[in-house]
Amino acid sequence: MPDAPTSSLVYGRHNVGNEKLPYCYTLLKGHGTTILLDCGVNYVSHGREFMERFNVQNWFSPKEVLAEVGCTPKEIDHVILTHAHFDHMGGLELFPNANFHIQQEELAARVSMMALDRRFRWLLTATDTGDMLCAVQLAREGRMRGIDGNVDNIFPGIDVRIARALIPPGRNMTSSVTIEDVFVYTGDLLYRHDNMNGGIAGDPMYLPVGLAFGSQTKLIFATHEIMKCTDFDMRRVLMPHEPAMTSMFRRPLLAREVDELIVALEIWRGRRLGIHVSAESVGPKQLPRQPHTAHQYLLIRLVREIVGLDRRRLEDV
Repeated sequence: MPDAPTSSLVYGRHNVGNEKLPYCYTLLKGHGTTILLDCGVNYVSHGREFMERFNVQNWFSPKEVLAEVGCTPKEIDHVILTHAHFDHMGGLELFPNANFHIQQEELAARVSMMALDRRFRWLLTATDTGDMLCAVQLAREGRMRGIDGNVDNIFPGIDVRIARALIPPGRNMTSSVTIEDVFVYTGDLLYRHDNMNGGIAGDPMYLPVGLAFGSQTKLIFATHEIMKCTDFDMRRVLMPHEPAMTSMFRRPLLAREVDELIVALEIWRGRRLGIHVSAESVGPKQLPRQPHTAHQYLLIRLVREIVGLDRRRLEDV
């Protein structure tokens, strides 16, 4: 979303323009299980209507996104949903083998909002009723499971915490997902680093999300709990709507980038050995169609071999 008002992200930041609001989800792999935190949105039918309404651009399917880290939607075993907004729960139909987990109070509250008088429709601003129908159907199939409040080790090393709104029907959402006591995934409790420090690194002050359902006071106390879980280290707070995440954490190489590096290194190795190698002779069509991980091992082998030939520092290569 390229034009989210800053005032919707950080409380009190009025009339200062718009900011980019990325939509993300987080992949966890370990203990023989593959888990997704939230499942994004689906650019079809009802989901497409919401994306056009909020000017969401550059959507990529989970198949494309997960391929960058050597995973597929079919490999997802579980999805932990922080809450029922369209951009966090809209991809329910895209993970055919996954079981889904959401606070049972959150799901019940959203359904109850759907039954309110039309005058209350603002409460459903970011809730896709189509997602609710899909969630209920998944519950009938035994694939949508309710979380009852705070749960330790819902999966090995993963704890779930809930933050409740002040007034009914309220917003009952998972406040955080703690990963191996190292990282905390926040859902929509936090949008920006400024929510954690007010933009004042030397004298931090909590500033809640600008556009929120429920109580900003509750959000501030939830923020404090998140910060305590991370020993007040903002680098350990994972916020799916914070653009700075991409600069804080290195992403893995894309498959095409690995291919390009292999081609370049093959050419350079050939030159060092006095062999003519062209880009066409080792282009993507000539490369063995191995899994992405295997390509990375091939890349490492080439780098080590070239370093051995040249005896230069690895970082020079």
